[in-house]
Amino acid sequence: MPPTKESVVLKIRDAFRGVPLGNGVGLQQGQAKDGGRKGLEERLRDEKLDWTLLRVADLNECSSSLSFFDAEGMRFHLPAFLIAELQGGLDRTSFIFHLTDLSDHSKSQLSMLSAAQKEAVREFLLFRRGDPEHEYDWPEIERALATYWRSEEEDARG
Repeated sequence: MPPTKESVVLKIRDAFRGVPLGNGVGLQQGQAKDGGRKGLEERLRDEKLDWTLLRVADLNECSSSLSFFDAEGMRFHLPAFLIAELQGGLDRTSFIFHLTDLSDHSKSQLSMLSAAQKEAVREFLLFRRGDPEHEYDWPEIERALATYWRSEEEDARG
């Protein structure tokens, strides 16, 4: 049975529950890095403990931060971006690109995800693969699902 929006949101919330930012690049800090600055002042304003407190308006305003997150930063912000995208809140980014462009940089950003977190992202991509509004993303989603986002069962089968 294909995933539903509600089931994907629940899976994301469960998989990323309690994940802190740690020493990772924060949302405002990433935005500063996009402007060529280190972002140390901006980091002081960043949410560091609870990704559910991130506002969709801030995600939209700082969407370029996705390119500047390190692994800890991506793990912290990813669930907020995933849920905002599912709920139709993201308006300034092709968020799916950050999950399907599997360059070495992208893979390094995703390197700290647990098996449950990877499975939540996989469910998100499976949901979007069947969404006619994202038909233009389907080829990249299929490629990413067949490679990086393979399920553990698919990996075991080879």
